[in-house]
This record gives sequence, C-alpha cells and structure tokens, in this order.
Amino acid sequence: MTGPEHHRAADPDAIVACRDLTKRFGGHTAVRGIDLDVRAGELLALLGPSGCGKTTTLRLIAGFEEPDAGRVELEGVVVADATRRVPPERRRIGVVFQDYALFPHLTVAANVAYGLRDRENREARVAEMLDLVGLAPKGGRRPHELSGGEQQRVAIARALAPDPAIVLLDEPFSNLDAALRSRVRAEVQDILRAAGATAIIVTHDQQEALGIADRVAVMYDGRILQTDSPSDLYRGPADRFVATFVGDAVLLAGTSDGATAETSIGSVALVPDSATGRVDVVLRPEHIRFRLDGSGTATVTRITFLGHDQVVDATLPSGETVRARLRPEARFAVGDRVAVNANTPAVAFGPAEEIGE
Repeated sequence: MTGPEHHRAADPDAIVACRDLTKRFGGHTAVRGIDLDVRAGELLALLGPSGCGKTTTLRLIAGFEEPDAGRVELEGVVVADATRRVPPERRRIGVVFQDYALFPHLTVAANVAYGLRDRENREARVAEMLDLVGLAPKGGRRPHELSGGEQQRVAIARALAPDPAIVLLDEPFSNLDAALRSRVRAEVQDILRAAGATAIIVTHDQQEALGIADRVAVMYDGRILQTDSPSDLYRGPADRFVATFVGDAVLLAGTSDGATAETSIGSVALVPDSATGRVDVVLRPEHIRFRLDGSGTATVTRITFLGHDQVVDATLPSGETVRARLRPEARFAVGDRVAVNANTPAVAFGPAEEIGE
C-alpha cells in the first residue's frame, strides 16, 4: 500500500514515471507534487471526484500541458521538466478522448489510419486493429453509422494503431448509457489486454476503476492519496477519504485500544496497527450482519432489493445508521428490531487523521 507520495526513485519497470509533478492555473494548484509509476502492460485507473486533478495529470503526461515543477519520464527518458518539453506527437502516446474525437467525414478505416506514418504497411495495420476491436466488417462505414460502443472501439483502435508506449483514456465510458457501460468496459479491458497495452484510465466511477484496473491511484485535491490493487485499496484504505470514496462504507464512532473498538454496535475487532483512543471505525456493508431480535438496539428503516442481494439500513439509538448487504432470501421489514454485529476486523482512523496525512 502507498499513501501520500514522498518522491520515490522511478520504478525501473515503469513506462511512465511522474515525480513531484505540479501544475498551477493562476492561483489554483491543480496537481500538487504527485509521484506516479505505470508499469509495462499495466492498466492503471486514476480515480477521484470532479476537479481533483486527474485529467490535468493525464494532460501533463500527454504533453498537452506543461508542468510548473517536477518531471515526466516516458520509457526512462525525461519528456517534461523545468528545462525540457517533448511535444505530444513525439511522446509515443495514444489518447482516447472523452468524446472519442473521430473525424465524421472519414470512414472507420481512415480514422484508424490517420496517425500511421508507415504508408507501406498502413493497410495491414488498419486491418489488424479493426480485427482486434471486432470491427473488421465495418471499416467502410462512417462514425455516425456506429453505436456509441462501436465508436469507442474505433477510437481505441486509432490510439493503438501507431504502437504507442502508453494509451491514455479520459473518462472513456461517460458517454455511454448505464445499460451499455458494463459490457463496453469489459470489451475495452479485453482489447487492451489482447494488445498488451499499457494504459491509464481516468474515471470518477469507483466501480469502473475497481472493475477494470490492475492498480488504482486515488486522487483528491491534486494529490494522490493511495495507489494499490483494487482489493487492497478496498480492504485497506489509507485514510478516511479513500475509505468513504472507494466503495460503500459505514463509519461508527468508537474508542480503540488498538486491537478492538467499543462502538454503538458493541466491540469490533480491528486490523493490526489501527489507531487508538477516539476513532472512526470503517466497516463495509457486506461485513455487517443483522439478526431479528425484539430487544435489539437497531430499527430497520429502509430495504433496497437488488436481486442478487439486498441492502438493509437500520438506525441505532446513537442516531448512527448502519447498512448491511445481505443475501436476497434474508427476510426483514421496515420497523423490525435487529441485533447488529460485524464479522470481520475493521480499519479505524483517529480524529486527527485528515485527508492526505
């Protein structure tokens, strides 16, 4: 697990390495001295809320913006620092824009061919890319004749065609409706894997980041708070913001001795090295259990049935709300009294632990 960055030496296997990268726009600092490595063949998601600096970071790597401090290395070569700036077209970077930026007057094949300089092998490379993204029969069509998911695949084929060192995707699924998003996300992941591509995917969607990436870097207020595998990020958040932003979280006030915390649902076991004293205990809904009990301390207030499972909210005498993710056959009704317990060690953060510390 990595928390706030401390300007480490570059990973020798990194395709992209950012060190102390900073970007200001007037009086606003959009990117605050971040360190980031992206390894060969890795899909890394840059995850954070709107305005946190993730798209600016992508633009700094691509060369569309110049850093005010720090540096960007691509395949071990500095492409941007205080004295050097390699233009975007010389960085071997493929970009998939949020709106795809396809040329409407060109065919699908011509769009894919646009960035290819090798005229002799252009046709074969276009055919290879269209086959990779499953659009070989549609090379002669125009973008407006394709679905949104197909247009995105054309944009990815165009980005991959020149054999870039890394592909940058900025909110690639935001233009798709909810019904398409999950399927297209899996298609994009398969395409990037099949191409052996190294990629950074910018997104504000936690489910998207956790579902597609090998590692996720969580950004807030221009800083990277934690970079980890999806499972480690979810199970071991570095601070309160990461805990609440990445997945659903239930926070309970408590008093900790480092091994357990006394809370409004009783004693909760803690993971090693948890904070002591007054703490907030972070639990995931799937780690909370309800049991019907007429003398229980919690009252069911809402039930959201999702088919494969259900989410049940209950209010405690303290006024705190706990949320359990339960199997669909569990039988509860609004107004039921329930006993509450946690079935896994939890993470606890002290009140002095602010975002990014």
